[in-house]
Amino acid sequence: MIDENDLNEYVEKHIEIFHNNRIMNISNLKLANILKHKNPYLFRAKNILNAGELIKTILDAHLSSAEETMFGEFLESLAIYICGMIYGGVKSSSPGIDLEFNKENKRYIVSIKSGPNWGNSRQVAKMIDDFNRASRIIRSNNKETTVIAINGCCYGKDDKPDKGSYFKLCGQRFWEFISCDEEMYTKIIVPLGYKAKEKNDNFYTEYSKLINNFTAEFIQDFCDKGVINWNKLLQFNSGKKFS
Repeated sequence: MIDENDLNEYVEKHIEIFHNNRIMNISNLKLANILKHKNPYLFRAKNILNAGELIKTILDAHLSSAEETMFGEFLESLAIYICGMIYGGVKSSSPGIDLEFNKENKRYIVSIKSGPNWGNSRQVAKMIDDFNRASRIIRSNNKETTVIAINGCCYGKDDKPDKGSYFKLCGQRFWEFISCDEEMYTKIIVPLGYKAKEKNDNFYTEYSKLINNFTAEFIQDFCDKGVINWNKLLQFNSGKKFS
């Protein structure tokens, strides 16, 4: 059983890194880069007429994707840490595999995802290929080794974990599997709140400044007398002369 003080200390230290990365991410953003990667047709179809609303919509979409990635990396590192403390689990060197460890005379190879609905059929097929490749490498060193592939999802549910060539363990099942603690999935939620209000207040201050600055820049470059010039925005986003 992992010491809860050690667990809390790890989470509090590394969630601080997540919050700092969030602020660093928005401090490095450029409006032009975001506009080039968003769909102006979608925003026109939604009849967005307010420049501030448009900026908030595209910025929130960008930040949501970036934060999901950053938090997924945090959860992956947390899972490896917990498994390392209980079973000696380590970050795998095999492509596509995040965690390896021995348990009950079996070698487990784990691909960690944030939630259960993480990929399409092609991405799942690639994960299975990664499992097969890693299994061959392990068995090449010891043909008697039993290798079991696990798709571990940090939240959510899947009540049919046996997928044939691998097992999909989600939420409570996953955290219990790597920690031997049925309540681990609830224990990690408490230290996540460490300085959460302070950190989110700091983030919101920087976020608000960015909204204001981007809105002013957008009005100057893509509005005519306060009206969004969709043709000009489209030319910037998709026109040949702006490539």
